[in-house]
Amino acid sequence: MPEVSRFFGIVIAVFYNDHNPPHFHARYGEHKAAIDIRRMQVLEGYLPPRALGLVVEWAAQHQVELLQDWELARREQQPLAIAPLM
Repeated sequence: MPEVSRFFGIVIAVFYNDHNPPHFHARYGEHKAAIDIRRMQVLEGYLPPRALGLVVEWAAQHQVELLQDWELARREQQPLAIAPLM
């Protein structure tokens, strides 16, 4: 599970060779969710509303980078780090 960013206690990762649609995984405490990169919607799991809002805000700012990391991970290459939410 390559970590690509971390902010406010939230860890963002992109899994190697994962299934479509393009998505990333967010973990906050005991909560986990998979987020669609293009639609910015939860595919599975749950994050508390405040954490989800931060994740979606961050992802909207870094959508192009997330899609690039998705493609790298699909080819089992190391995704690049993405700046955290400030």
